[in-house]
Amino acid sequence: MSKFYEFTPTDNKGKPFPFADLTGKVVLVVNTASKCGFTKQYAELEQIYEKYKDQGFVIVGFPCNQFGHQEPGTAEEIENFCKVNFGVTFPLMKKIDVNGPNADPVYVWLKDEKPGLLGFKGIKWNFEKFLINPKGEVYQRYSSVKTPSGIAGDIEKLLKEVKK
Repeated sequence: MSKFYEFTPTDNKGKPFPFADLTGKVVLVVNTASKCGFTKQYAELEQIYEKYKDQGFVIVGFPCNQFGHQEPGTAEEIENFCKVNFGVTFPLMKKIDVNGPNADPVYVWLKDEKPGLLGFKGIKWNFEKFLINPKGEVYQRYSSVKTPSGIAGDIEKLLKEVKK
């Protein structure tokens, strides 16, 4: 079994969110921020979540304040912002670091599994995305500029592997 399923991050309500519950699903992991030029991607993320969630697709958002301090809010403020402005219903985790000595173990593993351009392991900015296949393997890593709708083809390809 993939190490991905061994992680149990904390959700934005302070409760454990075991990735073991995502076994066999296609998962998109995204580091998010509410005051970023890419924040509008929340709308597309919610659209693809709504489109594919009944087929075995989940988005897991990890708010992060490491890039320009663009996610300064509390868990409640972040959740309210996402719901009111973008109708977000996909799971949001507690705010984390994605780089540095305090990087969340999920992101340490993701970056090791799929380094970026020229082997760069760090997350460059908000809204970088990692697509996980139904076996819990990192299928692809996408930069912030890659829109959620721009990866729909990859999601559809992986959903064909989901056991009904």
